[in-house]
Amino acid sequence: MAKGHRSQIKRERNANKDTRPSAKLSYARMSVQKACFVLDAIRGKDVTAALGILAYNPRYASGVIEKLLKSAIANAENNNGMNPENLYIAECYANKGPTMKRIRPRAQGRAYRIEKRISHITIVLDER
Repeated sequence: MAKGHRSQIKRERNANKDTRPSAKLSYARMSVQKACFVLDAIRGKDVTAALGILAYNPRYASGVIEKLLKSAIANAENNNGMNPENLYIAECYANKGPTMKRIRPRAQGRAYRIEKRISHITIVLDER
């Protein structure tokens, strides 16, 4: 257990906080694997190139991630006062969320389980 007053503990915890602009989408209705196909294409790219890639990518995840990236850019511009032309994608990842379980009726009275997967997508930007 940490020593010190509650305010000291909070101050230390907040000092280690990441100050880079980011955006997070929780409970996105797509699997982690499908989101990662698109995230791998834009990781490390500058923001304008990433938006171009996402605009012409035919996957469903690209539209969702494009909206999330625009949100991260707006956060960087308005909250941190950064210039959008100097931004690049420092980190982008998808984590597994809860899975919705559904039942599919099959032949001879059997029931198969359908798992509708959910993911949490995060994009972190940084300045060059």
